[in-house]
Amino acid sequence: MHTPPRVRFAPSPTGPLHIGGARTALFNWAFAKGRAGAFLLRSEDTDRERSTEESERGILDGLRSLGLQWDEGPDLGGPHAPYRQSERLETHLGTAGQLRRAGWAYPCFCTSERLTALREAAQAAKQTPRYDGHCRDLSDEDAAAKITAGERFTLRFKLPEGETVFTDAIRGEVTFAHEELDDWIMVRADGSPTYNFVCVCDDLAMGITHVIRGEEHLVNTPKQILLFQVLGREVPTFAHLPLMLGKGGKKMSKRDNDTALAAYIAQGFPPEAILNYLALQGWALDGETEIFTPEVLVENFRLENVGKSGSIFDLEKFSWMAGEYLRAEPLSQTAERALPFVLAAGFTTEAELRADWPQFEAAVATTRERVRLYSEIPAQLAWLYEADDAVTFDEKAEANARKHGAEALALLGEFAEWVAPRLTAGEDAESLITATKAFVKEHGVKFPFLFQPLRCALTGKPGGPEIADLMALLGPERTAARLTHGARRLA
Repeated sequence: MHTPPRVRFAPSPTGPLHIGGARTALFNWAFAKGRAGAFLLRSEDTDRERSTEESERGILDGLRSLGLQWDEGPDLGGPHAPYRQSERLETHLGTAGQLRRAGWAYPCFCTSERLTALREAAQAAKQTPRYDGHCRDLSDEDAAAKITAGERFTLRFKLPEGETVFTDAIRGEVTFAHEELDDWIMVRADGSPTYNFVCVCDDLAMGITHVIRGEEHLVNTPKQILLFQVLGREVPTFAHLPLMLGKGGKKMSKRDNDTALAAYIAQGFPPEAILNYLALQGWALDGETEIFTPEVLVENFRLENVGKSGSIFDLEKFSWMAGEYLRAEPLSQTAERALPFVLAAGFTTEAELRADWPQFEAAVATTRERVRLYSEIPAQLAWLYEADDAVTFDEKAEANARKHGAEALALLGEFAEWVAPRLTAGEDAESLITATKAFVKEHGVKFPFLFQPLRCALTGKPGGPEIADLMALLGPERTAARLTHGARRLA
């Protein structure tokens, strides 16, 4: 019988949640949920200068917006609390002392000036900078004397000879020769522990069985495996996800604004589309199906099916998928999600929209075939909120209206008088459009002869919803007013 897995997403709260970090969280979540396991959230806030509460809240909010709920975390607590590394310092330093007493760590008194000179010499020789072990063989007595004298020191891990070999659940067998590594710092001179040390301490304390993270952490793995081993604990399964690459195969940086999850949410990408597209970054359901639910992902996700090569983050495909989700969701949901963007455009107030919500939903419905993002909806609805005597005429729309000459513009005025009683009588859209087509036929002209001036007068746009839908949204009084004013302006 297999023990349910325990996985963690452990972001550093030093900035916004990167879209690649959201993918890592998603894969951890899917792996755990598909095996009745636990998904933990841990805040790795050991960077004292850059970590902020605001960044942590942003990360939590971003994950929630995607529906990725954790089982234990800094906000929920849990049996292995606390879930912020800064609150576990006593435990970390206790483990550091344990390793020092066991001979796996030693104090290093090298000054920053010496280390800088060492690094510059290696770079000049075109070698990888490594610590030269200068303090590695200091006797306990000499080290104690330096400490008593007040010399500052770091605590370094004493790297054994040989190599570290492990099986990555995605990449297969991976080997690191120790001669390519060095005695790395576990605890800084100010007493703060470093990432590679504390994440092992916390993974042990929290019973993590699988470490699923980005490829950039692969170089840290031998250091961490050695810590598990010298502490006499079972090494978790490691799985390193492929890089997410931008246009041209360039690595997406977490410092780029357009790679922050919040940026895509702010642009109006449906969260379901974000989740779906992230699932395709390095994994595929069957090689053909591109749109699927989180439940399908959970049921089918396997680490061995994650690719090794970097995945291309194609914004055009991402936008396409966003549009597919937007059009498939309930209209009421689209309207609710579009609401903040419409309000931000300053067209009207929420109270006014709520007062006639069915009308707003009907307006939103006319946009769904032409948009991909919620943020694109306001531009599609701007015409509806303009003053009837001051509709902004698009240059192309006005040109289309005028190209048929004075006769067409005169017909627009005649149509305005003809349609007014039908609008007042509440004639439905289907009957109205049928009657309008008959009107056009009776006058012996082609549809564009009337419809292009008509569309310009109603919306000022060269294209858009069906004419009958436009008139239904405006209502009889506003439609009549726009036709009257439009006919005068175009005459």
